[in-house]
Amino acid sequence: MVGYDPEAKCVSTLEAAAAGSASGLVNRVCICPLDVIKIRFQLQIEQLSSRNPLAKYHGILQAAQRILREEGLFAFWKGHVPAQCLSVGFGAVQFMVFESLTKLVHNVTSYSARDPFVHFVCGGLSACTATVAVQPVDTLRTRFAAQGEPKIYHSLRHAVVTMYRTEGLWTFYRGLTPTIIAVFPYAGLQFSFYNIFQQFSEWVIPTEGKKAGNVKNLVCGSCAGIISKTLTYPFDLFKKRLQVGGFEQARAAFGQVRTYRGLRDCVRQIMREEGPGGFFKGLSPSLLKAAVSSGLIFFWYELFCSLLCTLKSADITKKKRS
Repeated sequence: MVGYDPEAKCVSTLEAAAAGSASGLVNRVCICPLDVIKIRFQLQIEQLSSRNPLAKYHGILQAAQRILREEGLFAFWKGHVPAQCLSVGFGAVQFMVFESLTKLVHNVTSYSARDPFVHFVCGGLSACTATVAVQPVDTLRTRFAAQGEPKIYHSLRHAVVTMYRTEGLWTFYRGLTPTIIAVFPYAGLQFSFYNIFQQFSEWVIPTEGKKAGNVKNLVCGSCAGIISKTLTYPFDLFKKRLQVGGFEQARAAFGQVRTYRGLRDCVRQIMREEGPGGFFKGLSPSLLKAAVSSGLIFFWYELFCSLLCTLKSADITKKKRS
C-alpha cells in the first residue's frame, strides 16, 4: 500500500492524505510520553548520568518518575494539541506527496515505483514538503514539552501571540535548517528500508503465512525507524536546541541553559562543552520512540488504506447489484 502500485490501483491521492492524517492522529496519542522524555534529554546541558549531581534527568525510568512526581501524569502529554496538529498535518502532506511522486516516477521515467531508491528520494522529498508546512506547529510543540512549572505559555493561543509579539514571525521557523537537512535522509531511509524489509519478508514468508500482514507491517516499520533514526539523530538534537532559543527563562529549573547563534555555533558549543556524546543525548528514548512510532505509522496507514479499499470495493459491488 505504501507507494504507487500500478497493479493495485486502489487508494487515490486524497485518500492517501486521509489515511496519513488518521495514522498520525492515532500514533501521536501513543508516543507522546516518549517524545516529552526525549525532548527533556535533548535540551539538558548536563551529562545524562546519575554521577552528575547537577543532572536533572539521567535515565528513561528515572525521568518518567520525576516528571510524574513533579508535574503530574498529564505532563507526559504537554504540548499534545500542537503535537497532534503536527502529526495530522505531517502525515497528510507526507503520504499524499509520497504517493503522488511515486506515481509520477512510474508514469514519466523508466524507474519502477517499487524500487527502494525511488522510495528513498520520494520519501525524502515528501518529508521536506511536510516539514516546511508544519514547522511552526513543531516549534510550538517543542516549547510546550520543554517548559516546566510555572508555565510560561498557558494555552496554544497565548503561546502564538506571545512568541509573535516578543520574537517575531521567524521564531516559528527556528531550527528549520537542521530539520530539513535531517528529515530528507531520515524519511528517505525510513521509506526505503520499509520497502526493503517488505520485499524481504515476501521472499522469506510463504504465501500461506502472509495472513499476519499487519504484524509484518509493524515489524518492518519498527526496524526501518530504528535504522533511519540512528543514522540521522544528531540533527534532531540540533533542531530542538535551536527551537528553544529565546525561551531560556522557562528552562532555568532544568539546569544550565545556552544561547546559540545558529546551527554551526550550536554544533561547536555542544562539541566543546559536552563532547561527541552530546550529539546523541536522548538517543535511547528516541530509538524506542522511533521503533514504536515508525512501526505504528506504517501499521495504521496500511490498515486505513486497506479499510478504504474494502469500503470502495463494497460500494462498487453494491452499485453493480442495484
